[in-house]
Amino acid sequence: MTGTTLASVRLVTDDVDRLTAFYELVTGVTADRLTPDFAELRTAAGTLAVGHTRTVALFAPGSAEPAANRTAVVEFRVDDVDAAAARLADAPVETVAPPTTMPWGNRSLLLRDPDGTLVNLFAPVSDEARARFS
Repeated sequence: MTGTTLASVRLVTDDVDRLTAFYELVTGVTADRLTPDFAELRTAAGTLAVGHTRTVALFAPGSAEPAANRTAVVEFRVDDVDAAAARLADAPVETVAPPTTMPWGNRSLLLRDPDGTLVNLFAPVSDEARARFS
């Protein structure tokens, strides 16, 4: 399909402040708070939106529920995974897996956000992985 661009991923939560603060800490990106029920963390590649459960009713009531994800991983490319791990070492962040180099050439730090969603901070480290992201 031409003309299609991934614009954002939205996480639904009962606590916008807590989830937004987590992603600001992990990414270093300051969120734009558009309303008390909605925030956006904009990066060069796309936006992570955080919406309160109340916003679901604007689309389709009951179609999404907070803290129920067990299939998606929110991924952020970083310059240095080990530096990110060191920066977050004393932060109130759950580490699922320490920095590890994956068979496909990315170095990854796997975290869990306060609502249970997996978060991968990664950097391509092999020549093949760097080529995919250049």
